[in-house]
Amino acid sequence: MSTPPPPRFEITEDEIDRVVARFYAKVRAHPVLGPVFARHVQDWPTHEAKIARFWKGAILFRPGFDGSPMMAHRRAGDVRPDHFPDWLGTFDETLRETLPPEQAAAWSALAHRIGMGLRQGVADIGMTPGAVPKLR
Repeated sequence: MSTPPPPRFEITEDEIDRVVARFYAKVRAHPVLGPVFARHVQDWPTHEAKIARFWKGAILFRPGFDGSPMMAHRRAGDVRPDHFPDWLGTFDETLRETLPPEQAAAWSALAHRIGMGLRQGVADIGMTPGAVPKLR
């Protein structure tokens, strides 16, 4: 079974930059997410630019992002599966505040698909190879 292509929607690079900046402003103030990110991000403008390149690649198919979000989250060591509802909720809130409803909904759907994969990858850390993952 193949994965459906990501949703296509109209958005500009400036809108992506604005969403990323607003999202990380919220993250820095978040009681759960803020401390986790603070342990790993020393240069916020560089981090935000890198994540904006990720989204420009995912949404607009622009080159420029290099890296592996899965490996970054796994290597962090303190990113837990239960962080993802806060991350996605904060991201959705930012999208709704920043973009028209159709754009916000399309980007949210993509973020939730990506977040589900990242959450599962983080949950799998330390599992015995071949073990059946806990789905609940």
